[in-house]
Amino acid sequence: MISARDIQVQIGKTPILHGVDFTAKPGQVTAIVGPNGSGKTTLLRALTDEVPWTGNIAINGQDINTYKPWELAAIRGVLPQAATLAFPFTVIEVVRMGLQSGIHGEQDSIVQQALHTVGLVG
Repeated sequence: MISARDIQVQIGKTPILHGVDFTAKPGQVTAIVGPNGSGKTTLLRALTDEVPWTGNIAINGQDINTYKPWELAAIRGVLPQAATLAFPFTVIEVVRMGLQSGIHGEQDSIVQQALHTVGLVG
């Protein structure tokens, strides 16, 4: 579950979000709707720590500030509308980055299986 309480985002001197509460429960579809400029993307950017925010954001009841970066990467994924890689990695190297470090980090069979699953093995 992802929960956010009293989320506030300010860009420069302009308040973008103020007092937003949000909950997304596992197994349920959650939609964020609103007119253009209402703060939907800013809320998602706050939830993924891409913009400075105040308030409380928790995943599975634990404040996201208490997770290590690799722990957050293992439980939270973001799929933007468009993405560009600004570095010269291969597809296999990018997929390998998605593996949690530790015991599974160097297992190429996991990378190959993931690529096969999405039809990217040649």
